[in-house]
Amino acid sequence: MAAENSADTTVAEVMAELAALEDPRARAVNEKHGDDHGVNLGKLRAVAKRLRTQQELAVRLWETDDTAARLLALLICRPKAFGRDDLDRMLREARAPKVHDWLVNYVVKKSPHAEELRVAWSADPDPVVASAGWALTTERVRKKPEGLDLPGLLDVIEAEMKDAPDRMQWAMNHCLAQIGIDHPHLRVRAVGIGERLEVLKDYPTSPGCTSPYAPDWIAEMVRRQDAG
Repeated sequence: MAAENSADTTVAEVMAELAALEDPRARAVNEKHGDDHGVNLGKLRAVAKRLRTQQELAVRLWETDDTAARLLALLICRPKAFGRDDLDRMLREARAPKVHDWLVNYVVKKSPHAEELRVAWSADPDPVVASAGWALTTERVRKKPEGLDLPGLLDVIEAEMKDAPDRMQWAMNHCLAQIGIDHPHLRVRAVGIGERLEVLKDYPTSPGCTSPYAPDWIAEMVRRQDAG
């Protein structure tokens, strides 16, 4: 019982520290992206670096349902300590886009359950969950494409991306671009799909940044590969 009280106190201390880091300007920027927190991510990472890996604390911070606390939890957890059902539940609980993205990128991708979840999530009727499946598929396209039906993925993207909900559309578009970048024999088709669908063609892109419009994205990354 004493250990539990100690952990509870630690959670309280961390929550107080996060509250002290709250910045109204940061919250205003984050809320435009659907993220309900006001902690600068650089400062959040500094807290995580100081705390180091603490799985029990990470679990308790996640349970607070506070976005900043959950982001911190994802930075200090042990990804391989979560079971498949834990990760599935956490994804469905992840309200904020940044929490969803960090969970997939920092935790699920390092999990031994990643492939099983990729298959399950890709077929999920919830488009936010399905977008996580697409993100994991994109990771396989990049790192371990063996066994993937890449032409089949392009078929699905061509048929469904144009009218997909925002989060799922973004994830499918990333997969389209990755296939075009990493697989030269499918590059012409990937570019053609992007040109026909025009998804994210007019997305505002800061100077020096690569456009998420797939044909431009593919062209820029291939140019860098060739230059390197």
